[in-house]
Amino acid sequence: MTGAPDRAAIRTAADRLVGALIEAGAAPVEADILQPAGTLLDLYGEDIRARAYVTQDPAMGEMMLRPDFTVPVALMHMAGGGDPARYCYCGEVFRRQDDLSDRPREYLQVGYELFGGSVPAAADAEVFALFHRLLAPLGLRPATGDLGILIAAVGGLDTTDRRKAALLRHVWRPERFRRLLDRFAARTPLPPGRAELIARLRAGPPEALVAAAGPVIGLRDAAEITGRARALLDDDAAPPVPAREAALLDGLLRLEGTATEALDRLRQLAPALPAIAPAVERLAERLAAMAARGIDTARLPFDASHSRSTLEYYDGFVFGFHAPDPAWPAVATGGRYDALTAVLGQGRAVPAVGGVIRPALVARLGWRP
Repeated sequence: MTGAPDRAAIRTAADRLVGALIEAGAAPVEADILQPAGTLLDLYGEDIRARAYVTQDPAMGEMMLRPDFTVPVALMHMAGGGDPARYCYCGEVFRRQDDLSDRPREYLQVGYELFGGSVPAAADAEVFALFHRLLAPLGLRPATGDLGILIAAVGGLDTTDRRKAALLRHVWRPERFRRLLDRFAARTPLPPGRAELIARLRAGPPEALVAAAGPVIGLRDAAEITGRARALLDDDAAPPVPAREAALLDGLLRLEGTATEALDRLRQLAPALPAIAPAVERLAERLAAMAARGIDTARLPFDASHSRSTLEYYDGFVFGFHAPDPAWPAVATGGRYDALTAVLGQGRAVPAVGGVIRPALVARLGWRP
């Protein structure tokens, strides 16, 4: 690896990457640096607030320095009608860091987004193969996964809709997801504070307990507090997630190997977790499309938990390219985000997949087109 590049070298790498993406058929687009915070918090998840620069504008309300390009570009695309399209972009993104972190607070991001296409597996393969080809001279380590399989497995659990929704909210927070699964499967006791609260709620109707507590203070009214209390009681009365299903989900979360090995193991797992069968077949179609583009799927790494600590809009295929030094952030990341377009399109969804590259890391690795 080379030393830290100067701004001119980073800009040169960015311009060359954008040029390559334009040659691949992408139309260059821009996005405002200041973005409405409410929209981004709804779509990225509230956790982004701790990693973003937020400010208050007298006319526009709460605003955020652009933490990423995907949501602004998807908003633009859906507002324009959602027809099939390929876009590329380049610009600064901004991320707050811990006080002692030496990671950059501002850096260039280059990206490529593909909207539409009648065969999602082919679009996934196109984006991954494009990044693979562009970054091949750097000797990076590729990584792939599929959050769609995990999401489907959660949806198929024999448990309440409320518990499924709680697990799905925390797919991108592995530790929280693990604690919830252990609690829902009765593998760990309730936290002492929660157990004490449940015991108090069992002592009488929630309405009476709320009334006896005195005047309501805060943003929630008495009806909301009572509803939350009843939800806690309903959850406490629900039977645990079957031990067999919890164990199968544990195995899925630990699944690692080559992509072809993972496909074989997932096909073996599908009869016991039938909800994942359609997602497993989408993986098979994707791997076939990748192989047709020259990707050796027998050597391509696959991790069922890959990208579970990233932004919350990915809901299918996910990928990354990593430098030899494990202390570095990913040089490139990407994935599928169909559900995001349904939110932005107010129910009108468009298949979408894309990825981003950090030109500063590319330049530091000595990339030359």
